[in-house]
Order: sequence, then structure tokens, then C-alpha cells
Amino acid sequence: MGPVRIIAATTLLTTLSMVLSGCGLMAGQQPVSTAGMPGQIEPIHAATVTNDLAVFWVSSNGCTAKDDLRPVISGHGDASVITLRRISEDRCETPLGEGVEIMWSFEELGIKPGADVSINNPYLLPAT
Repeated sequence: MGPVRIIAATTLLTTLSMVLSGCGLMAGQQPVSTAGMPGQIEPIHAATVTNDLAVFWVSSNGCTAKDDLRPVISGHGDASVITLRRISEDRCETPLGEGVEIMWSFEELGIKPGADVSINNPYLLPAT
């Protein structure tokens, strides 16, 4: 691989890491401080906010349930920010490679229907 390709690959990786480190925030937003929140911040496989639902795909050793996680909601301007926290460890021994889907309605989260919502969790990169 020549020097130009190495530089291009390095630039691509740097750009990708900067995009992924945005933690799902909208353009121009800064990550919300997680100090004092319960449990541990949960790295996620994926997340989507649609139809007044917040849907997350999280790692599981085979026993992760909705009650093991706690969404912490904070305000950021006119938007809500969800920080997903793990409050109970999954001690099972059958890892699920793609994780499990966990969802909350805006009503459960105390978020107004149609509100702007962003996610404040780091994303896991796929295993290579």
C-alpha cells in the first residue's frame, strides 16, 4: 500500500471515529455529562428514535432485560437527551452477537410526543 493510500485510510478512520464519538447527538450538540447518574453508561450496537419510541440494541450475555437498563432523560435546549445506563449486570454465559432490542415509548420516558430526541451513548463497532 503506497503512502497516499495509507494517508487516505488514516483520514477515513479518523473521520469515522469522530463521527461515531458524537454518540448519536444532533449537529452542534455536546455530550451530556453523565456524572451522578445511576449504574454504568451502556455502549450500544444501534439506536433509533421513531414514532415516539426509543429503540436500542444492547449487548447481552443471554439474560439482559428491560429492567436491567435505565434511560436517564435530560434536557438540552428544546430537545431531550437519553443516556442509557446499565444498572444490573448480565451474568449469563450465552452471548448474543447482535445484542437484544429494548424499547421505551415517549410516554414511559416522560417525553412529549414528537419531541426532538438524541442519544448520549457510545456505539460499539462491529467485530471484524
